This record gives sequence, structure tokens and C-alpha cells, in this order.
Amino acid sequence: MNNSTVLLLLLSVLIAGFISYYHYFYKANSNSKINWFLAFLRFIAIFGLLVLLINPILTRKSFETIKIPLPIVVDNSSSVIELNSNESALEVYKKLTSNSELQEKYEVQSYQFSSELESSESYDFKGMQTRIDGVGKGLKSIHKSVNHPTVIITDGNQTQGSDYIYSFDENKAVYPIVLGDTTSVLDLKISQLNVNKYAFLKNKFPVEVFVNYSGNKNVNATFSISQGSTVLSKQNVSFSNSQRSQLITVLLPAEKVGVQVFKATISSSEPEKNTYNNTKNFAVEIIDQKSEIAIVSSINHPDIGALKRAIESNQQRKVTLVKPNQINSLQDFNVLILYQPTSEFKSVFEKNNLANLNTWIITGLHTDFNFLNQNQLAFEFKMSGQPEDYLATFSSQFNLFATDNIGIDNFPPLQNPFGTITSKSAFEELLGARIRNVELDSPLLAYTENQGKRSAFLLGENIWKWRLQSHIDQQSFEKFDVFIDKTIQFLASNNARKSLVVTHENFYNSGDAIEINAQYFNKNYEFDDNARLSITVKNKATNQTKSYDLLKSTNSYKVNLDGLSAGNYSFTVTENNSKTSYSGFFEVLDFDIEKQFVNPNYAKLNQLANQTSGKTYLANQVDELIKSLLANENYKPIQKEIVKKTPIIDWIWLLIIIALALASEWFIRKYNGLL
Repeated sequence: MNNSTVLLLLLSVLIAGFISYYHYFYKANSNSKINWFLAFLRFIAIFGLLVLLINPILTRKSFETIKIPLPIVVDNSSSVIELNSNESALEVYKKLTSNSELQEKYEVQSYQFSSELESSESYDFKGMQTRIDGVGKGLKSIHKSVNHPTVIITDGNQTQGSDYIYSFDENKAVYPIVLGDTTSVLDLKISQLNVNKYAFLKNKFPVEVFVNYSGNKNVNATFSISQGSTVLSKQNVSFSNSQRSQLITVLLPAEKVGVQVFKATISSSEPEKNTYNNTKNFAVEIIDQKSEIAIVSSINHPDIGALKRAIESNQQRKVTLVKPNQINSLQDFNVLILYQPTSEFKSVFEKNNLANLNTWIITGLHTDFNFLNQNQLAFEFKMSGQPEDYLATFSSQFNLFATDNIGIDNFPPLQNPFGTITSKSAFEELLGARIRNVELDSPLLAYTENQGKRSAFLLGENIWKWRLQSHIDQQSFEKFDVFIDKTIQFLASNNARKSLVVTHENFYNSGDAIEINAQYFNKNYEFDDNARLSITVKNKATNQTKSYDLLKSTNSYKVNLDGLSAGNYSFTVTENNSKTSYSGFFEVLDFDIEKQFVNPNYAKLNQLANQTSGKTYLANQVDELIKSLLANENYKPIQKEIVKKTPIIDWIWLLIIIALALASEWFIRKYNGLL
């Protein structure tokens, strides 16, 4: 409150006192107690009104102590139980959270993690995955600008995510408490098995297996791959202190169509603490047909190489590059990709009129659009000789088949001559065209279906830039290749379009996400937002059934069946209004990644501690950690001064006092006959 406000308040006291004196004592015949009380009421009312007019600002100071947060993060995955450390973990957690001195200095916070970081004070150690890098990323977002220590109670064995060493803030100390026995024991382990999901009948498919060994003596082991009771491959493997890992590659025959389950095993005569990690089940789907795709082009262009690589990333596809005048027969192909057709393609179109293959037409600056107008019935092209850059816009309403937006809206433009494109039949637009920020009526990528024949149209060249941009964005070609494969899959199938389309894998590893997607279309083959889809899952061995509802996402319905035990399952998806149904099956392979470990990863946790200027402790060294945290002068509570300024006009009680004073004065004067 400044000096001028104080002077005004003093002046208000004088004015209120003068008016009260003038009304009740100046030339008054009596100085009774009633006059004194009435003068007081008048003083209160007038002074209160003057104070409201002056409206001084009242300042109030208070102090708040802000403690440094101390996240205590417990590994809630099942690997803790496998290492017989769940009781030890709970004991360590209780000792830390119940310490009164720690609570006085820090704001103790309790978290748990398996696949995700969550706030929790109870733990069941049933998590199916361990993702320690999520702890670092989660704490960064929760405590962005606060320098705090972190205590993480874990075995350090991660099964998901990126390297957690670099996920934590280097300037915030991490104190790992290592769970489990760090004593090295003899153990043989299949650490990784690589195999393609698909193989072709009567061919051989490769299986790549990485086998690791820990121990202090030389060991001779036997590696085998079997199917049921039949051993398909068997070989001897040797390990020593200098040879602790082996890469084994085996070629297996694909002799039966369908999903085939195999088991890889490594064993020796030496006793082991953990034999669960000596075996790993895997499955391969054997198919008896391979899609043959012909890319027909009369020019050389980077698009052709990009398309070939993208399509052949799926092992079910084989691409042949041919020139228009080199095609004698189309019987060997399932799909034709006609790249920038010109009059040279006349014989190809004539042969396809008889073969009736599905086609993908790609246009560009070298396309003869007059020829194209004469040989297809989907679009009419009126193009100029002026090239134009066309950007893509992903259509979320596209429902011909399930596909995801891989960031195409931000991809480089495709080039095509400027002009007008008019549709002559119904089509489904996946990508719309725009020039800069102007949306056009014409599509960039569209699909048609007429009397069982399917066609796709990409109206622009330089799609190779899209594949490159996708790799820059995702550090992988996978999403772009899957995007292209969706089109090939649509063209490679001649099945009539169904009302209920269900997408699922034929096998899953135990602990993996088991997700089934479905799309339901009405009679006009439009995606039905109001469909009611449910699924019934049956375990073939136990005949136990479970039912779930499918939840709607952007352009499909989904259900998550995580938690199913290993075994064979059949399922039926039903649209409850129309009673349309789809039946299928899948197998959950017996593989628990959390049972693969025999020791905690002490070296990795120690590296994390050193990286963040922390320190690694064992479960029996908790008291040392507590002393270190209490003695650390870098984490002192902060006392914060809070200044609150309030204008007096906000005081409702002052208005009430003024009103009471005026009312009381009037009633007393009325009662005593002074009015």
C-alpha cells in the first residue's frame, strides 16, 4: 500500500468522523449513549463507503515449501518372479516409501512399469513385457524442468523398446536397485530366431537362430528343429569362454500347406537353472501360390525400381519387368502394372481383353492420354502439355480395404500434365489431388471395380520420392511397402466384395498384442458406422468360449484379445443386426519372453547409473541408498514466497457491514423518534 493510499484513508477517517460529529453532537442538546452509538454507526457506514471508493490493494504474503520429487519405480513384470525377487522388490519398496526422513526431504512418488509407466502403490508382477525406456521418457514428460533423483527397482532385463541407457535425462541421477542373483550360472539360451512368416510349397525356407551361452567351462550342445515328434534338423554346437554365441542357419522343407508349427531346441548334458529359454516355438504359413506381377514400361524410370522393391518386400510377390513389345502371353501373371502407357501398349491391352487381368495404370509426363482414353473406361483425360506438381491428400472415408495414413499428406508432389480428369464410372478415392493448398475434384490414387475386374490408377510419376521420404520419416521402408502391398493385394484377388471383411494373423506369440480388425459394409458397399460387431473365441483344446464386442476406430472395428494362453483357437465375428458372420482360426504359440532370463542385467543398469551420475545398489544395500539421498545437498526443498494482492472492493463482508450499519442506524432512530 503506497503513501497516497494511506493519506486518503486518513482523510476518510477525518471525513467520516466530522460528518458523524456534525449529525449527532454539533448543536445537540444531549450527549446520551444512543447518540454515541448512532454516531459510531454513521462513522462505520461513511468510512466503509469511502474505503470502497479508494479501493486500496491489500497484500498478503505466505510461504510454501516445495519438495524435490523422488520417483520410486518398481518393475512389475513377471521376470521378477522368475528370478525369485518379487518379495525382495516389495521389501525394498516398503523400506524406501516408509522412511520418514525421506518423506520429510522429498516428495516420494510411487510408480510401476511393465510395458507402460503407471502411477501405482500395489504390485502383482504379472506384466508380460518389460519396457524400461518408457520409464525414462515418461518421467521426462512428468518432471520436465525439475532436477530430481530416480530410484528404479528392476532386474534390468528389457524385452521391448529402444536402448534405455539413452532414454533417461543425463542430468538427473538414476539409482538402480538390482533385483536377483548376480552370480553367473551356466545357461544355454536361444536369444533370437528369424524366419519369414510365409514360405511356398515344395520350396525350402531359411531359419536363422542366435544361440548364447553363459558359463565358465567348455560345453558341447545339440541344436535341433522338430515338428511334432519328427526331428527335421540336428547338429552339434560347441561353446567356450571365447565362443559364447553361435549363429545357426538351417533350410527347412515346405511340404504341407497351411500354418506349420516348429520347435527349436538347444540342450546339453550340463544342468541348467533355467531350461525354458532352451526352446523356442515358431510358425510359418506354407502357401501354394505366388502372385506374379508384371511391370510393363517402355521407358526407364526410378519409379519402376521403387515399385519392384516395395512389392517384393512381401515374399508372396514376384515382379517381372518387361517392355510392351516383349509380352507374348499374359497367362503367367496375376496383375499388370502399366507404367505410363503409350500407343506401344496396344498389344498389351488387346491381350488383356482376353486374359481379363486386373491392372494398375500409372500416368506421368510420358503418357499418351489420347491412347489411354480409347483403352479404358474409368476416366476421360483432357490434358495439356504443361507439367504440374500434384500433392496428395489422404481420404479418411476410404473403405475399399483397410489402410493407414503413412504421412502421405506431407510427401513430395507427383508430376502429371495439367488438365481435366472426368470420371466415367464409379470409383473409390484413396488419395485426392491438390495444387499447393487448392483441393481438386480429381483423384491422385483411385480404384474401380466393374463386373469383377479391378483397376487402380495413380495419376502422377515420381512415386520413388515417396518411398524415400517414408524412409526418412520412419527410418524404414516398411510402412510404404505395406501401403503399396495393399493395392497389389486388392488387385491380386478377384473375390467378390463381401459385406464383412476380417483381417487377422494365423499365429501369434504368447504375450504379443492379439488384434483382430473387421469392416462391415452396407448394401451400397459403404462403410457402416452403426454396425454392431461381436466376436466369439473358442479354445479348441478346452472348448472354453469367450465373447467380446468390437470397438469402432476410424474406418474399421477392432478387438484386442491379449492374455490368451497358448493353444489353437477358432473364432466367429458376427454383425448382430444382419447376422452376417465370418469364421476363422489362429494359434497362440507358447513363448513367454519374460522367462528367458537367469540373471539380472547388472552391467546395463550400472552403465545407466554411470551415464546419469548415479550409483547402482543391490537389494540388501537400501540403507546405503537412503543415507546417500538424505546427505545429497543437490536436492534441497525450495521455500517459495506467495504474494497475494486483493482489492478491498472484493470484500463482500465490507458491503455487509456497511448495509448493517445503515440499517441499524435507521431502526434505532425510528425507535427513538429521531426521524
